[in-house]
Amino acid sequence: MEPLKLIALDEEDLAVLSSLLQDAVIRVADMTYVPGQKRFAATLNRFEWEKAAKDGRDYRRRRTGLRFDRVFNAQLKNVKPRAGERVLSLLAVSFTPAEAPGGHITLTFSGDASIRLEVECIEAELRDLGPEWRTRSKPAHPGDEPGSKPIAGSEPGAGGAPGTGS
Repeated sequence: MEPLKLIALDEEDLAVLSSLLQDAVIRVADMTYVPGQKRFAATLNRFEWEKAAKDGRDYRRRRTGLRFDRVFNAQLKNVKPRAGERVLSLLAVSFTPAEAPGGHITLTFSGDASIRLEVECIEAELRDLGPEWRTRSKPAHPGDEPGSKPIAGSEPGAGGAPGTGS
């Protein structure tokens, strides 16, 4: 599969990025906010949902860059910058409008952690940075299937690229 290179300029675009980033794992050390450049950037290991849907049991992850521009402020909830090796699992990326075209972009992680970006407008880029690799299992969510339980090894740190949690 070809590496993805996508931009988001509105809520609909951002929803597409969110769906592609669901269950991505990221080390706290791999995120940065640069106030002087009004930029928030992160590198993460995204689960290739688009491929899993086609291939059934051939699960893969890929190193991916995520960038938000025109960011005025970043607020962390239950994310400690000094906990650099802590691995977070991204659940969703959402937008809450304020004075148009501005608002807040929220990155919601498991464990009640989040990052809230105050933005002038939606301006984001998702770019795959390297080749895909196999991973043992597909992330599972309670309630995905009747009577289902999470798959062992689907949590961050369960196989994948060395030192990245997946």
